[in-house]
Amino acid sequence: MFLSRRFQFINKLTKNRYINSISHVSMQKTDATANNEEIEVPNRIHRSSTDILYALASTVGRDPTAPHYKYHDDPFLIPVSNMSKRTYAMAQESGRKAAKWIREQHRELFLHQEAQPAIEEFVPKMVFNEESVVDNTTLNDLILRSQVTDAVFVYNLMKEKNIEVTTELKQSLLELICFYNNVEPLPEEFIEERWFKQNNETRDRSRKTWKDGDLAEQIFNEIEPKTTSTYAAIIRGMAKYYQVERAYAMFEQALEKQIDLDTTTFNAILGVTNFLKETADQRWELCRQVLQQMATLQIKPNLGTMNSLLECLTTFGNYKFARSCALQVLAEFKLLNVRPSLGTYYYILTIFCRDRSPVSHVIVDILNEIQDKEFSIEHHKDTYFFVTAMDVCRNHLHDKSIARKVDALLHTGNNYNLIGDSFKESVYYRHYFALLCQTEPVEEFMQTYDKLVPNIYIPEPGVMEELLKAVELNAAIELVPRLWSDMIIFDHLGRESLINRILNIMVSNKPDISIPIQEQLPQQFAKVALDIYNKIQETQGRAKKISFTGQMIGDILTLTVRGDDFESASQIFTNIDKNQHRIPGTPSETSLLEFVNSCITHKSPSQAIVCLQYTVENNMNAVAMAKQIHNGFTLNEVHLSKIKSLVGDSYLSD
Repeated sequence: MFLSRRFQFINKLTKNRYINSISHVSMQKTDATANNEEIEVPNRIHRSSTDILYALASTVGRDPTAPHYKYHDDPFLIPVSNMSKRTYAMAQESGRKAAKWIREQHRELFLHQEAQPAIEEFVPKMVFNEESVVDNTTLNDLILRSQVTDAVFVYNLMKEKNIEVTTELKQSLLELICFYNNVEPLPEEFIEERWFKQNNETRDRSRKTWKDGDLAEQIFNEIEPKTTSTYAAIIRGMAKYYQVERAYAMFEQALEKQIDLDTTTFNAILGVTNFLKETADQRWELCRQVLQQMATLQIKPNLGTMNSLLECLTTFGNYKFARSCALQVLAEFKLLNVRPSLGTYYYILTIFCRDRSPVSHVIVDILNEIQDKEFSIEHHKDTYFFVTAMDVCRNHLHDKSIARKVDALLHTGNNYNLIGDSFKESVYYRHYFALLCQTEPVEEFMQTYDKLVPNIYIPEPGVMEELLKAVELNAAIELVPRLWSDMIIFDHLGRESLINRILNIMVSNKPDISIPIQEQLPQQFAKVALDIYNKIQETQGRAKKISFTGQMIGDILTLTVRGDDFESASQIFTNIDKNQHRIPGTPSETSLLEFVNSCITHKSPSQAIVCLQYTVENNMNAVAMAKQIHNGFTLNEVHLSKIKSLVGDSYLSD
């Protein structure tokens, strides 16, 4: 009772306020009319459902120290390796797919509608069977929602029930089937899975996947009369899925029937000319013929035309001819006022900056042209520009300054949206990090490292090895403990080359304890070495394991000795002596001598004599070690006789 009265009071109050506001507006209009002032109502600006989120995000900016928003902001759920990044992202989408599956399997539990108006995405999809009542409206709704499987089923059902399908609806269904090749598309919300599938499909991109004789061709044959849209749909579909011979045959058939094809259809044919002809001259001549046909039919080329031509040029083996043709294309389309996109510049870099061609600085001209500009997606290859540009900076030019300009352009405005998927982002930063490792002082590089790792980029083993080389070159050994910690987090422990590299750095660069920054390094190096030893021990018995080598375990022994961890050093040497038939190679004589010195310091003659015996058994120079043991200890008769039995009396002579 109280609530009903409360609602009545609110409605009355709202009504009075509304009347007062209307009166106020009418008074303003009267005053404006009296003053002969014209009121201009601004046009409505269309806003999407996420515009307010973008506006709020623009006030904060990108935080490189925070994980990507797709991960849960929880320390236990933030990925710290490339494998866990992919696993976590795919697992989240797998959960969404599981939820959708439950909704479809138990649709009786989701018939209620809480939202007003109802949200279609929350409603289970309609299930069709042989008894379903269908018509043209049903089929049209399925086509608009891009539900390929259901649309095909309903179309076949309508044919069985002799329900007439309009020509316009057949055309729409033909376009849907040709675009998706009669395969159900992945829902838009599954971004990670789509990216993963695209990366796999890229490897098989030249393989024909068009379904010959399928429903698309049947509908095409049924439609009469055939229009521009009919031929355009079938030609684009065949070209997209690499049924190139038939696509070109359909293209010529349409021209013979004087059917006016659109620019996009011509672009589709230009994009597959490299499959139609063998040599570069033949391909270029075919491109010229297609362009001449466009000119004859007065069809204006666009950005897609230019990029299709450049894509064909990337397949030319003769780099001089490809460069010459590319410059002609750019000049012609500049006269047509066709503005290049980032995809255009991607093709230019691919043509001019090949592995076995002369060095080209075309990227400098490109950056001078587009510097400080903001781009939006215009072509499906636009997302390939930044990763290709950084690849050119690293492998073609080896120029840090140009790489900095590319990175500055990437972070201009909303250009970061064009970095592409997470795989392209990882490859981009792989090239960037590797180049900076080789060209910058390690202190400057670590500033970039601290900014981007691990939330934006996690270095791959190859990049980490480049970083270790830079650390060794710059004698920045104080960074080794931190890098080892990062290697553990990034799951790089299975890389034997990295382990050998980091051990070699620590052994070859003995810390100077008189320098404050290196005072604790011997103990830290010993902990790293012992950690490596334990990690390798843990891998024994697994499918993927790392085996000790004589050099590796000798370096570990040396570092534990230098860190004054005699107990661990003794355990490691016991393992060396016990499993010497399993460990390929032997520790260096220097490592064994340092261990003997540690035995002398800790007054352990028995351990030193065992080390001497190991040296003799492995045909190493044992005289110097025997002399060192004799001079370092006060030996009893048992020890002296043991040494004499191993090396004789030669160690007593000077």
